[in-house]
Amino acid sequence: MNEKPIKLAIVDDEELIVSLLQDFLIQDQNIEISITANSGNDFLKKLKASTIKPDIVLMDMRMKDKDGIDTTIEMKKVYPNIKVITISSYYKKSFMGFMMRSGVSAFIPKSISPDALINVIHEVNKKSYYFMPEQVEIMRKQISKQAPKPELNSKHLELSEREYEVLKLICEENTAHEIADKLCVSKRTIDGHRNNLLIKTGAKNTAGLVMYALKNGIVDIGSDRFFQFIKKIPALRRDSQSSDW
Repeated sequence: MNEKPIKLAIVDDEELIVSLLQDFLIQDQNIEISITANSGNDFLKKLKASTIKPDIVLMDMRMKDKDGIDTTIEMKKVYPNIKVITISSYYKKSFMGFMMRSGVSAFIPKSISPDALINVIHEVNKKSYYFMPEQVEIMRKQISKQAPKPELNSKHLELSEREYEVLKLICEENTAHEIADKLCVSKRTIDGHRNNLLIKTGAKNTAGLVMYALKNGIVDIGSDRFFQFIKKIPALRRDSQSSDW
């Protein structure tokens, strides 16, 4: 029994490339071409108008009116679940870290063999990503040596799913009332979760909870935003007596 066909879009500013890729890829019975486009803007217009959205976009990185990176970023804002395979004649493995941050599921050179391209498409469809061995190595080198080691202590592992949710909302500058509204529960319930968080993390106040979340990789916010947030928390030293922290 055949698996569900992969709906594929092809975006490249060279019409010949689009035509050749389309003719080759449709030979695979598990691939259907849903959209073809010769520019980033053309693709975004066709995508918006199409009732059938692609599962994967095979996207050229360098195009005239809107490059593949900008097109991917704009598309992901509206259609975050559509996967992108960026293919380029300007391929450099050192670009890999940036490509991943841009939302790309795979980054491959145009010199890739036809059979390997088919394999990448199927791998991305199944796993949502594809890395070549050389890309894994370069990403390891691009990871900051200052990346903190996670603290997997027993208290951290005891946090419930709802406590994680409340902690993240606290770090996003929400008050107890705002968190209660977002989670459709009472403020008293949120106060209870916060008290449990204080006990489990060993934090003394809201600032301590934010520091715990940052240290353990639960949230990731810039230092400027963090210090601005700390200044907004009323009476940190007396927050246990505050009606809304």
